[in-house]
Amino acid sequence: MSDIQLDYAVPAADLTDYITLFYHFRADVPVFEDSERADHAQFRIRLSPGDAEYRFPDGSIQSVPDFHVIGPTSGAMQVRAKGPLLVFGMGVTAAGWAAMIGSEASSVLNRAIDANGLFGAARLRTAADAMRAASDVPARVAIGEALVRELVCGGHEQACQFVRQVDGWLAASPSPEMDDLVATTGLSRRQVERKCNAMYGAPPKLLARKYRALRAAVALASDNEDVDDVIARGFYDQSHLIREVKQFTGLTPRQIKAEPGILQRLTMRQRTALDGQVSPLISGT
Repeated sequence: MSDIQLDYAVPAADLTDYITLFYHFRADVPVFEDSERADHAQFRIRLSPGDAEYRFPDGSIQSVPDFHVIGPTSGAMQVRAKGPLLVFGMGVTAAGWAAMIGSEASSVLNRAIDANGLFGAARLRTAADAMRAASDVPARVAIGEALVRELVCGGHEQACQFVRQVDGWLAASPSPEMDDLVATTGLSRRQVERKCNAMYGAPPKLLARKYRALRAAVALASDNEDVDDVIARGFYDQSHLIREVKQFTGLTPRQIKAEPGILQRLTMRQRTALDGQVSPLISGT
């Protein structure tokens, strides 16, 4: 475990609408291979040389440049990278996607894109060089925050408001009802689905399944709840729980309890420790 380290940092107050968490990942191994759960979109800056690739839920494989954005994911993906590996990254909220990227998120669901074309290669090289020269993780986070402030365009309060409503809907119940989201937003069902596809990369029903499964995985990883307790949180039966958790995490409930991968174990443990500091949609998944 000492060869692999993951550190999270809560973004500054003015960035919480756009960034879930900043993270700093180090793996002092010749090759790093592991699985990642379904998650928000990610923006990653690789600070070490070498190749990296992702295998997405549909089986497609993409090699990625040092600076890249991963669209929202609807299932577990595999990562393979040459080590030693050093990455600075951040989770991008749906509002952050609208503010920094602006394209249809559903068009890059389970795909990665080159960040150089999005944000400018020179700007990203400058930020990466500054991060490499920084003395510690907090200094790198400060550089990341400054970069996000450059990338966020103004005038996105309407998008932020919609995302707060959707996130609140997702967090309020293990199996939220679509009619409640329609009532909260004051939009038609079709408008809500269109906006969720554009900003979250998926329709509300898939989002509800995704976060229900991720919360279940966190509960299973703890020693405080058994499988029957977790099934009662919106699953029909044990088979349904197994299918859903497997799709969105890549692991069965038994594997989550007994043998989760290093990356998933670190992710769940450290995000759970942030309860009360970030949205429950982040700390609870």
